[in-house]
Amino acid sequence: MAPMIQDGPTSNQTPIPKSASSAPVLYGHVDESSLQADANRYLVNYGTKFEEDIVIGSKGLYVYTAKGHRVLDWTSGQMSCLIGHGHPEIVATIQSHAANLDHLFSGMLSPPVISLARRLTSSLPDGLDKAFFLSTGGESNEAAIKMAKIYTGKFEIVGLGASWHGVTAQALGTQYHFGRKGQGPLMPGMHMLPPPNSYRSIFRNPDGSYDWETELNYGWDLIDRASCGSLAACIVECIQSSAGMHVLPPGYLKALKKHCERRGMLLIVDEAQTGVGRCGDLFAINHEDVVPDLLTLSKTLGNGIPLSAVVTSNEIERVCTERDFCFYTTHVNDPLPAAVGDKVLEIVLRDDLVTHSRAVGSHLHAGLLKLQSRYGCVGDVRGRGLMCGVEIVGDRQKKTPDLELARNISQKMYSLGLWANLSSHASFGGVFRIAPPIVVTKAQIDEGLEIMERAFADTEGSQPLF
Repeated sequence: MAPMIQDGPTSNQTPIPKSASSAPVLYGHVDESSLQADANRYLVNYGTKFEEDIVIGSKGLYVYTAKGHRVLDWTSGQMSCLIGHGHPEIVATIQSHAANLDHLFSGMLSPPVISLARRLTSSLPDGLDKAFFLSTGGESNEAAIKMAKIYTGKFEIVGLGASWHGVTAQALGTQYHFGRKGQGPLMPGMHMLPPPNSYRSIFRNPDGSYDWETELNYGWDLIDRASCGSLAACIVECIQSSAGMHVLPPGYLKALKKHCERRGMLLIVDEAQTGVGRCGDLFAINHEDVVPDLLTLSKTLGNGIPLSAVVTSNEIERVCTERDFCFYTTHVNDPLPAAVGDKVLEIVLRDDLVTHSRAVGSHLHAGLLKLQSRYGCVGDVRGRGLMCGVEIVGDRQKKTPDLELARNISQKMYSLGLWANLSSHASFGGVFRIAPPIVVTKAQIDEGLEIMERAFADTEGSQPLF
C-alpha cells in the first residue's frame, strides 16, 4: 500500500505518516536513484540546477519527497498555488471539466470562459473592462505588449531593471534580471529604467532615505535621449519578485503612469505573483490606486494550472480589433483552465482571503523582523502581505552579499522541513523569496518561523546578536 500524506505538524525527516483520512501519495513507491539517473540522461537543463530530492506528493501547504521528508511549501510551488496544493474544490473542478468540457476549437466559447471574464472584470476598476485568457505569464505579457504596439502605432517598450516578464521574444526584451545573453539581438526598441531598490540604490536624500523620484526622473531622461521617438508602453511589476522582493515605493506607480501619459505611452502592470489577494489587496494596483491600460495575470489565477489573462479597456480592445490584432493560440480561452481560474476567484472572494492574507502577512512580517533583530546576517526584510523577502549579507553596515552563507542557511532550513526559495543563481543575490499559499494559518506561519530560527541558530556565520 502506498504511503499516505496529511496536513499538520509532524517530525521532520521521518517516513510519511499513514492515515486513512489523508490523500494518497501519487507515487508511493519509486526508485529514487534510478529516477535521478534517468533525469540526468533524458532531461534538458533549462537554466536552473535541479533539486536533489524527487517530490512524490503535495497536499495543502506541504510537499512530500521520496525520502519521506515533509516540507512546508513557502513558495506556493512556483509562486502559483495560491490556495494550496490539492484544494478539494479545485480538484473537483478539474475532474468535472476533464470529463465533460476540457478543450475546444479556439474560436468556440464556453460558460467557464465567459464566467471568468465577468467575475474578473467585475472585480477590477473601471477601465479594465475586457479580458482574454492564455496559458503563461510570458504569453500574457507578449500579448499585452503587442496590443500596446498596435494601439499606439509605436514600438519602443520600457522595462525596469531587475524585472522578470517571461522568456518569449517581446517579454524577454523587457526583462533585465537574467536570460538576455547568448542568443544575438533581442527585440529592437527596448529601454531600461533603474531598478527601484530602496535597500541598495545610490539615489539618497540628505537624511539617507531612498530618493526614488530623482532616480525615476533620471531614468526617464536617459530614455528620452535614447528613444527614436516611438515610445509605446512601459511594463512594471508592483513587487519585483525575481529582483529580490522589492516593493515599489509609495507613489512610484502613480508617478510612472504620469510619465507614460506625458509621452503618449500605455502602462502595463504585470501581476503574475501579486494578483488575486497575495499582497493583502485583491490586486496590487488597488493598493496603489492606479488603473493601468493593460493588466496581466498568471500564476496565482490558475492555482498551479497554466492560466493567464490580459485585461484592458473597451477603447483599447475596440481599436486593436479594428487594426486586426491577432493572438490566436491553441489554448486561448480554453474551458478547463478558465473554470479553475473562475473557481479560484470565487473562493478568494467568498472566503475573504484578502483580509486573511493581510492579517497573516502582518504576522509573518513581524516574525521576520524579529529574526532580523536576532541575527546580523539579515540585512533587510521587505514585502507586503504574504509576499516577503529576506536578504542575507556578510556585513550589515556595508550590505555585502554573502551567497555561500545564504545557501548554507537554505540547506539547513530545507533539512528541517521548510522550503523558502533561494535561487541557486547568483543573480538573485542571496534573498529568500517567501510567498506561501494565502490559506496559510498563523500556526503554520509560526511553524515556518520556528524552523527559520533553528536554521539560523545552527548555521555558522549567521552572526547571532545575543
